[in-house]
Amino acid sequence: MKSLPSRYLSLRALLFIVVVGVIVYFLPRTDENHYAFEEGRPWSYALLTAPFDIPIHLDSLSVMRVKDSIDANFEPVFTRDIATEKTIISDYTTRLNSATELGITPAQRNQIIKEIRRVYENGIVDRDTYARIVAGKLPAARFIHDNVAITMPTGQYLSVFRAYEHLDSVLRDRGMHQALSATKLSEILQPNIRIDTTTTRRLLDESYQKAMAPIGVIQQGERIIDKGDIVTSRLATVLRTYEEIANERGKGTISQHYYPLAGQILYMLILFAALYGYLYIFRRDYFDNDRTLTFIMTLIGLFTLFAFAMQAGFRMGIYITPFTVVPILVLIFLDSRTAYFCHLIQVLICAILASFSLEFIFMQFIAGVVAIDSLKDLSRRSQLIRTAAFIFLAYALSYVAIEVMQSGTIAKTQGRVFGSFGINAILISFSYVLMFLVERVFGFTSRVTLVELSDINNPLLRELSEECPGTFNHSMAVSNLASAAASRIGANVQLVRTGALYHDIGKIKNPAFYTENQHGVNPHDALDAIQSARIVTGHVNEGLALAEKAKLPKMIRNFITEHHGAGRAKYFFTTYCNAHPDEDVDPTPFSYPGPNPQSKETSLLMMADSVEAASRSMADHSPEAIATLVNKIIDGQIADGLHNESPLSFRDVQSIKEVFAQRLRTMYHSRISYPELKKDNADSAEQ
Repeated sequence: MKSLPSRYLSLRALLFIVVVGVIVYFLPRTDENHYAFEEGRPWSYALLTAPFDIPIHLDSLSVMRVKDSIDANFEPVFTRDIATEKTIISDYTTRLNSATELGITPAQRNQIIKEIRRVYENGIVDRDTYARIVAGKLPAARFIHDNVAITMPTGQYLSVFRAYEHLDSVLRDRGMHQALSATKLSEILQPNIRIDTTTTRRLLDESYQKAMAPIGVIQQGERIIDKGDIVTSRLATVLRTYEEIANERGKGTISQHYYPLAGQILYMLILFAALYGYLYIFRRDYFDNDRTLTFIMTLIGLFTLFAFAMQAGFRMGIYITPFTVVPILVLIFLDSRTAYFCHLIQVLICAILASFSLEFIFMQFIAGVVAIDSLKDLSRRSQLIRTAAFIFLAYALSYVAIEVMQSGTIAKTQGRVFGSFGINAILISFSYVLMFLVERVFGFTSRVTLVELSDINNPLLRELSEECPGTFNHSMAVSNLASAAASRIGANVQLVRTGALYHDIGKIKNPAFYTENQHGVNPHDALDAIQSARIVTGHVNEGLALAEKAKLPKMIRNFITEHHGAGRAKYFFTTYCNAHPDEDVDPTPFSYPGPNPQSKETSLLMMADSVEAASRSMADHSPEAIATLVNKIIDGQIADGLHNESPLSFRDVQSIKEVFAQRLRTMYHSRISYPELKKDNADSAEQ
C-alpha cells in the first residue's frame, strides 16, 4: 500500500523537474547586453542612464544621405598604364610594317601609327567606365603622382570600340581603312586608363569616416531614455552605440553571473507550480491520472521547444508559431477550462522570447479565447479550418489595435506580420494530424473518433445488424435513450451514444440465445439454468475479445465490460433457485464478470439497457406503468450496489429517471384507431 503513494509522488516530481529543466536548458540566451526595441515605438524598459561617455553618431537615415552625397561627388582614382600603351603601339607598328601586301605608302603607315598614339594619349578606358562617363556620372578622374592628387576631365576618354570607330573616321583613305581591317587593329586595342580599386576604396572609406564622425557625446550619468519614451532614429543610434561599447568593455555580459539563470529557473518553477496547483485543486482527476498529467506536461514542454526553434530559425518565428494548437488539443481530449489555463502557461513561458512581451501576451490571449470558443466540439475537419480562419482574424485585429493605439495610425502596420499570421493559421490545421498521434501515444479518444465509430457502416456494427438484427435495434434504442439522459446531466453525449452501439457486440457469437433475436425457438429450453447463464453472461467477454481484435478504444471497451457490472443474470438465477429451494445457491455462475460502472456514462448505459429491455415486455404502456418500471429497475440497481463506484449524484439519478420515462412514453404512445369504411358508403363512392 505504501508503494503506490511513493510512485504517485515520484512521477509527478519527475515530470515537474524534467520539463522545467529542459525548458530552462534550451531557453534562448545571449552573452551580449541587448535591448529589444523598434524605432517609432515606446521604450519598454526602465530608465537607462549612461554608465560611461557615449559618442552620438548620425542616425541611419542621415548616414544614408551622407553616403549618397559622398558617392555622388567622389572622384575615383585611376592609373595610366604606360607600359601597356607602349607595347601595343610597338606591336602594331611591327605588324603594320610587315604587311607589305596592303598597298599603302610609308607616309600612310606613319599617319596610322600617329593617330593610334594620339588616341592612347587621350586615354582608352573599359566599357563600364565609359558608360558612366557618357551618363554624366564620372565627369572627372583622379590620378595620384608623387602623393599629389591631380584631377583630370574624362570627356576625351574613349572605350576600345569607340577608339576604333574614331580611327576609322579620321583615316578617310580607303587603303588605310583596308589596312586597319587587314591588320585586325580591333583585336590589339586595350584600355590604358584603369581604375585603382584599392586606393579608391581606401579614400572612400576615409571620406565616410570623416563625414560620420561623432556629432556629440552623452556624458556618464546622463539620461539616455526612460520607460514610455518613443525610440527616435537618434535614440536608436545611441542605444546601438551603447550596446556595442558595453559589449566591448564586458560591462553588459551579465549572463556570466548566475543571477539571470536563477531568475529563469524561478520563473519556470512559479508557472508550473501554478499549473500543478490548478490541476490539484480544480481538476484532481487529471492530476491523479498518470496518463493525463504526462500528456499535459509533455505537450507544453515539446511545444515550448518548438517555439524556441521557430524563433531561432525565422525572423518572425514567435508569430509564426501556432500557440493555439495547445489549447485545441487540450480542449479536444480534456475540457475548455484546462485548455485555457494550459494556453496561459504556454504563452507566459514563451513571452520571454518576444521583443514586446505585453503585446505578445495580448494577441495570444485573444487568439486562445477565440480558438476555445469556436471549437467547443470537434466532429468535422471543416470546424478546424473555420477555427484557423477565426484565429487569423483575431491575430490581425489585435495587431492593428496595438499599432493604432501606440502609433496613432494604421499606416505603420507591416505586411510581413500579417503573412506570419497566415502561416500560423495554416500550421493550426496540422492539429488534426497531431490529434491522431496523441490518441495513439496516450490512448485518448477524441470526439472525431467517436463520430467515426458510431457510423453504422462500421464493419463490426454492420456484422451486428446482419447477424443479430434484434440486438442491433435494441442497441440503437438504448443509444437514443442514454444519449438523451447524458445531455440532461452534462455527461459525454457522443461517448454514450457510441458506447451503447457496441455494448452488446458479444452476442454476435450466439445470436439465437438472446430473446430479441429468437423466432419462436428458444435454445435455452434444452439447457439447464447454469449453462444458459454461462452463455448469456459470456457475451461480455466475447464482446471484449471482438473489441480488442477491432482495436476499439478503451473508453468503448469499458461500456462492454461495465454495462452489466457484477450483477446477476436474474432470470436464470431465479429459475435455478425455484428449482432447488432447499439448496444454498452460489451466485457466482450466474454473475457477470464486471466491473461495476466507473463513470457517469457507463452507469447511464446500464440503466438504459435494463429499462429499454424491460419495457419491451410491458403490456401496459401508460405513463404510470412506465414511471413505475423505470423507478423499480434503477432503484433496484442502486440497492444492489451496482452504481456505488459511479460519480452519479442523486440529482443526476432523478433527472435520468425523468428523461427515461418521458422518452419511453414517446416511444410507446397510443395511436388513433383509423375507422373502417362501411360497405354502403363504399358502394356509393364507386358510383
